[in-house]
Amino acid sequence: MVSTTQRVFLIGPMGSGKSAVGKYLARSLKMPFVDSDAEIEARTGVDIPFIFEREGEAGFRQREHEALDELTQRSPVVLATGGGAVLRPENRQLLAERGFVVYLETAVEEQAARVRQSRNRPLLNAVDPATKLQELMLARAPLYEALADFRVSTDRKRVQSVVAEIRGVLKRL
Repeated sequence: MVSTTQRVFLIGPMGSGKSAVGKYLARSLKMPFVDSDAEIEARTGVDIPFIFEREGEAGFRQREHEALDELTQRSPVVLATGGGAVLRPENRQLLAERGFVVYLETAVEEQAARVRQSRNRPLLNAVDPATKLQELMLARAPLYEALADFRVSTDRKRVQSVVAEIRGVLKRL
């Protein structure tokens, strides 16, 4: 076990690799992995697009906050958050105070390529994905950057190399 915090939180835009990196990192650290979006779906019994359709983004964000409040208290845990989890100040506070926050940086072009086939991205429905992803990054990048304890680019990198970079910084804590 790496001598570090028992809580590692992954933040970043959709398509940055939070779930893939999180699963691999958790396995390598012998810690449980949780994806906050998957947890919300498990709790509600419906998928994220359905929640957006029925409750709007505000309803989803409230559910997300409630899930994050509980999930960020688990220990040990590697937690992959949703791309918009950083929008609420209270979520940023939970993440900052309760664990080590890793920002998975990804270029908009890379995000667009990665999410192109996904049907589970309600913010990309009925819009040009690249334009919307750019708009989201303009609003969210400063929040990701301010919250991060460590930043790592995932562009054109294998999951294993991103995990190795994260593990390297965790070993030095």
